[in-house]
Amino acid sequence: MDLATTDAPHVLVVTGMSGAGRSSAAKILEDMGYTVIDNLPPTLLELAVQAHDIPEAHKHLAVVIDSRGGLPIDELRNARTELEREGVQTRIVFLDAEDDVIVARYTENRRPHPLGLDTIIESIAAEKEVLGELREMSDVIIDTSALTVAGLQERLMSQFSEDEESRPMRVSVRSFGFKHGPPRDVDIILDARFLPNPHWVPELRPLRGTEESVRDYVMKAEGAGEFLDKVEEMLEFLIPRYQAEGKSYLSIGIGCTGGHHRSVAIAEELAKRIGDMGVRVVARHRDIER
Repeated sequence: MDLATTDAPHVLVVTGMSGAGRSSAAKILEDMGYTVIDNLPPTLLELAVQAHDIPEAHKHLAVVIDSRGGLPIDELRNARTELEREGVQTRIVFLDAEDDVIVARYTENRRPHPLGLDTIIESIAAEKEVLGELREMSDVIIDTSALTVAGLQERLMSQFSEDEESRPMRVSVRSFGFKHGPPRDVDIILDARFLPNPHWVPELRPLRGTEESVRDYVMKAEGAGEFLDKVEEMLEFLIPRYQAEGKSYLSIGIGCTGGHHRSVAIAEELAKRIGDMGVRVVARHRDIER
């Protein structure tokens, strides 16, 4: 079920790596009308919901949980199960970022890492170990490495704002270049490198996959249409089943070598097809300007 459009009360558990933007996410959610409780031990989650009482006029709650006091995963899982039994939907949002980005953020702000080990790198490694299981059980993973605060706001509002138009599922299609590394917060990764590369066509090399000449070159290549047909068929099968399991957001990554041509053109076309299914969709291009 889509939390952004349901009338049922719900709780967002916001967690993730230190330095990945938990505090920013909490402020954004507060601006969106959530009651936000920071640094809540998982054992108190049920009590917080009961105390909040989720009244009709202000029914949504966000709690921020971090690794400072350790994370009893079983207790969080049990609390979530009990809340679901009581009709309170609970979704876990995990904020993540590349190690070097986290190091840069702490260095820039001259703040110590909350785990306080000898180096930031050691603290990051220790926190990853603590949070590994929680990351696996999360419903939404947001990699903030390349996101500004405004970009994080857009991501959160696109998934959880009640002001958005109601549709069954929200899908993000993101192009990227494998040479820059695949995105870490996508559910499905597709590889468009089997298609001929416009990079080797002199007049197309300086252009991008959003331009008609490049799009036509990619879409007329052998296998491009069949590839999209098969992906569309797969998504027609998967999306209603994801919805039935309570998933409201699906992220799809499409990669080529540099993220300029093939992946961009395929992502744009796939987004159009997903939109035709009656699903809210947005296409983004991570590496198009690199």
